[in-house]
Amino acid sequence: MSGEVVLAARVYRDLLKAVVKHVGKEDHKAHFTDFVKQEFRKNANSEKINLARNYTYLLNSIHSHKELLFSYNIAVDRTEEMKRVLGKSAASVGLRLPEVYQP
Repeated sequence: MSGEVVLAARVYRDLLKAVVKHVGKEDHKAHFTDFVKQEFRKNANSEKINLARNYTYLLNSIHSHKELLFSYNIAVDRTEEMKRVLGKSAASVGLRLPEVYQP
């Protein structure tokens, strides 16, 4: 097999994996994977292979960014969590955090 065919197969496999992982494989979402399969079977020239590679990268990057935002808990006030973490850190060395007076 030539290098271009191997590259196209790898990009095709990576794109299908990304679509199944991030879009889903339920019956009502099957048209996404069907579209990818049809486009690759029609004509997989170097321009479309490059576009598919970029789209795969975009899908994976959006998913990673979304997970990162959820891990940061952007919309949630984290002061209580920070107090708990600081309290555990202080307790690990035998100290206690002072009680803060709030009128």
